[in-house]
Amino acid sequence: MPPVRRSLVRVLPLLLSALLAGCGAPAPRDGAERDIREAVAAWSRTPPERLAGIPLEGWAYEVSAVRRDGAGATARAELHYRLSGYDAAAAGSAREVRLTRDGGRWYVTGDRAAPGALPQLWDQGPVAVVRGAHALVLGVGQDAGTLSAIAAEADRAVPAASAAWPGPRAGRAVVLVPGSLERMAELLGRPAAEYRGMGAVTTGRVGAAPAPADRVVVNPQGWAELSPAGRGVILTHEVTHVATRAATTATTPLWLSEGFADWAAYRGTPATPEQAAPALARAVRRGEVPGELPRTEDFAFGGDPEALARAYEGAWLACRLIAGRWGEAALVDLYGRAGRGPWPLAVRGALGVDPDALTKDWQEALRAEFR
Repeated sequence: MPPVRRSLVRVLPLLLSALLAGCGAPAPRDGAERDIREAVAAWSRTPPERLAGIPLEGWAYEVSAVRRDGAGATARAELHYRLSGYDAAAAGSAREVRLTRDGGRWYVTGDRAAPGALPQLWDQGPVAVVRGAHALVLGVGQDAGTLSAIAAEADRAVPAASAAWPGPRAGRAVVLVPGSLERMAELLGRPAAEYRGMGAVTTGRVGAAPAPADRVVVNPQGWAELSPAGRGVILTHEVTHVATRAATTATTPLWLSEGFADWAAYRGTPATPEQAAPALARAVRRGEVPGELPRTEDFAFGGDPEALARAYEGAWLACRLIAGRWGEAALVDLYGRAGRGPWPLAVRGALGVDPDALTKDWQEALRAEFR
């Protein structure tokens, strides 16, 4: 081997190692960046005084990046916290912390949701706190009477959900009550039009382990339009979604998830199918018996409200049929199986019939109910 070739063979690995080491190692932090990170850490050791009424624990800001701008700086951070006694896992929030340098020291001057991240309720104003026996209600821009009434309704909803879904997740609920429909949409990161007319929705991911921190978010405008009975049904429906969250996965049919939540909500009430399923009753009497159980797209908002109502009502009556014919334990078993594997296997395992037979039984039950 020529001498030059041997030299290249020896030198190239050394150059490559140096380049790789340079790419993989984090850039060294200068003294200013360390001071900024320390200032954020010191500021965030305890929650702000204005949040003193909220039962927070594990409050911490984890800084991921720092950007300086003259005498100012911005730190990108992830906020972690739990609501003590309510959250099974930490909630997270991407935040942007503003700092100013004064007298040789850095001071935090502001904190907000990072660009593209969802705000926290307290970003919208002072938070009022009402504790119930089973629920924690946090509100902004709401009077004490409204929040107390919602807490009382939640205290009835949680035991109702627990009775329908025996498990560890149904014992407590956190309810957020923003000041308006628009503020609700901000918390959820969706257009306000999607929630118009709705009383409440639930946040959270499906199939998470450990279970995430779910919230029931009330639409104050839709809530005000509901009857007392309607408020109870809506809140129990949403609390049931919280309770079943960990058992709900991408394989769970949406009709089963929504129908089960409605079944739990109506379970302890005197509501009859005629009263609670008027849109479906009208369709069946016109000879329009659904050809299949409700599809995922049937639950989309923004379309025909009658069709949406029929989807929810049909899903409820399917779950009501299963609980009545095979037993409530079989319905709960079906829900659990549907989240763990293919739908045909779940139906056969829980009910002993195939999906087509279940659909036919449901169609016959609709004809018999609304003849």
